[in-house]
Amino acid sequence: MILLTVQLSTLLFGMTITLANVVLPQIRGALSATQDEIAWVITLNLVATAVATPMTGWLASRLGWRNLMFYSVLGFTVSSFLCGIADSLETLILYRVGQGLFGATIMPMGQGIVLATFPRQLHTAVMVIWGAGSVMGPVFGPIIGSMMTEAYNWRYAFFMIVPPGIVAMVCIWFVLAEYKDRTRTQLDWTGFLALSVAITAVQLMIDRGQRLDWFESPEICLEAAVAAIAFWIFAAHSLTASRPFLDPRLLLDRNFSIGLVIAFFMGMLSFTSLVLFPGLLHDLRGYPDSTIGLLLAARGTGNWIAFLVVVPFSRRYPRLAVATGLTAQAIAGWAMAQLDINLGSFDVFWTNALQGFGFGLAYTPMTVLAFATLPAHQITEGSGVFTLVRNFGASLYISVTVVLLVRSTATNYSRLSEFITPYNKTLSFPGLPAAWDIDSVSGLMRLAGEIQLQAAMIGYINAFYLLALTAAAGMPLVWLMRAAPRLR
Repeated sequence: MILLTVQLSTLLFGMTITLANVVLPQIRGALSATQDEIAWVITLNLVATAVATPMTGWLASRLGWRNLMFYSVLGFTVSSFLCGIADSLETLILYRVGQGLFGATIMPMGQGIVLATFPRQLHTAVMVIWGAGSVMGPVFGPIIGSMMTEAYNWRYAFFMIVPPGIVAMVCIWFVLAEYKDRTRTQLDWTGFLALSVAITAVQLMIDRGQRLDWFESPEICLEAAVAAIAFWIFAAHSLTASRPFLDPRLLLDRNFSIGLVIAFFMGMLSFTSLVLFPGLLHDLRGYPDSTIGLLLAARGTGNWIAFLVVVPFSRRYPRLAVATGLTAQAIAGWAMAQLDINLGSFDVFWTNALQGFGFGLAYTPMTVLAFATLPAHQITEGSGVFTLVRNFGASLYISVTVVLLVRSTATNYSRLSEFITPYNKTLSFPGLPAAWDIDSVSGLMRLAGEIQLQAAMIGYINAFYLLALTAAAGMPLVWLMRAAPRLR
């Protein structure tokens, strides 16, 4: 019952990770948001999750495991309901931040409860079962969410979280009744607040830079200054405090330090394609929401397949497993960049499945290698840092990718429209479609629409090239890590 309860909570959190990506096109239209504005629904949720995750240990000691899980799921469920009734982009972003803050503790607490409940000889088996549940969420999220969206509207994609959330709260309250112990531990508020302000300022700067013309804007200059000062305060305080929020001595471990860099790359690769494809398929190809959800679920299918082979592979050759997974993601990104405006469902399915397979194959052995040489008393704190870096990489990279998409689309539209002129003899050929008659307003409008589609497709292709290069850049780092002892 404990395993099922924890798995249900983890499943709900995993569903919302991919759920919002599928309904982004509908939300963008309903709330009159632009491509870069709607990305805030994803990025600020990830920032909130990244900021709150390192507080898990402190909150668990102060509230007790049962109370923390109960109130986390309660806040997460209420935030999901509020997302469904949001009437503006600002309120939706606020409630998505609430989802991230309350949901941040669910995954690490679930893992800790499972490991503390079962004897050590059963840890491998229960972690496989728990891991299967965490993979099911991102698979079912887009499928069920897109079906609810198409049958009703995008709000029901968030409403559907509420009933199972209530069931999870009831189970937590009764099944975890023994986990009520509390201890008095201190939190380094200076380090926590400085790091939170720095991460938030960087995220806002990247999110709003394109719209405000970067450092020509006083707001962007202010956010850059705040981020720099906050990072300096955090670094100086961490090096001088007796018990800092994040112990800098963790970085003295070579495997863990390199693992953090790879985790940052893995965070970059985790959700970016899930943000790009819904807009591509909906706006450029006219796919219905239910079909988009099924196609994006291919990523979860790839994760499932990787789940079957990752344990024996990572036991024998952990570094090779990570490198193979990153290679698969690089190939998937490169294949996505070869798509054109006439892409089909199979193209989307196999590229997302390959990327999901690569991510699933690389993530587990990468985590094992990162913690292989870390002392036991530092593993809990290291887990918080690890999750923070991964989530921050995801949110930052989504923003960078959206900026690339918007700028590339605008640049290519400008370049392509230069050829639309009465002096271009190609436009006077008899074989030119009548709908593109440059001598009529309707013809020019249709031609402008076609140029916009082609320019946007080039923007998506450039974003996919960046995705492939990011995966390729992470591969050499794997071989700098020490090989972990083989697991028996």
